[in-house]
Amino acid sequence: MLFAGRDWVITNFEGDFNRSLSERRIKRSALRDVATMLRSFHYVSHAALFGDVPGIVPSRESHPQLERWAKAWYQWVSAIFLKQYLQTAGAAPFLPQEADELNILLGAYMIERALMEIEYELERRPAWIRIPVDGILEQLKGA
Repeated sequence: MLFAGRDWVITNFEGDFNRSLSERRIKRSALRDVATMLRSFHYVSHAALFGDVPGIVPSRESHPQLERWAKAWYQWVSAIFLKQYLQTAGAAPFLPQEADELNILLGAYMIERALMEIEYELERRPAWIRIPVDGILEQLKGA
């Protein structure tokens, strides 16, 4: 959480490590944080799928089945989270009230977050780059 003068801003759990503290204090759409949470769900499911989690070693034979389960889990958890978030926020002035506007804005923030993840992975864990790339492709397909 950051104090922005008159109001508090909740940032994602890691913070935006590429931005200065003063830049992080700028009030932004709450949907950025929602997109970050949804991207985190995507990361968890795909890190396990790709065997990037200690103790999980998926076999080649099980990959198609695991891929279906990873995608189903991600979609289900994301849908529940988003539904509850929107239900709790209701008609709050910080959210678009038209479904199309909300979907476009959330999709843009999801892609923006995945692009930041690509930069991070290129610098630190190049083998993991397939996770944010997969997320961008899913977003562009409308998955």
